[in-house]
Amino acid sequence: MQGQRQVSRLLDEEHRANLELLGRLEQRLARLPRGAVDADGDLVAMLGHLVRHLQRDTGRHFDFEENELFSRLADAGDGDIALLLREEHEAMRELASELLPLAEAAVRGALDAQGWQALRRAALEMVERQVAHIQKEGMALLPLLEELLDEETDQRLALAYAGD
Repeated sequence: MQGQRQVSRLLDEEHRANLELLGRLEQRLARLPRGAVDADGDLVAMLGHLVRHLQRDTGRHFDFEENELFSRLADAGDGDIALLLREEHEAMRELASELLPLAEAAVRGALDAQGWQALRRAALEMVERQVAHIQKEGMALLPLLEELLDEETDQRLALAYAGD
């Protein structure tokens, strides 16, 4: 995304970083042997990044979009996309509530084989959901923001978001 608006650029940068983490995680989890009860340092480090992402970034990102952007979209006549994205946020929040404790336990070295399989399933589902969601936002939300936000509003929102 080569948008002019700061908000669009900030969200796009976060999307790109998230896609990079999700891609690496997906590749690594796809190679995780069935019945695994332990992980190498690389996977543990990735899971640590995932924990931080789920604890801070995802909620912050979703909250910002919902509280600052979706109502603006609805007011401009694009409420359907805002509603769809909000519904996807809710589904990912619910999945994150299952995935986060599993990832935290994995980082602590406290998962058994059944826990690893549950983590693998939930993490791969999160990858699938977030990648599809990011693609929708890249094709719909970010271009709409380019048209919707004036320079002053864009700057104010970008400063508020960056300060969180």
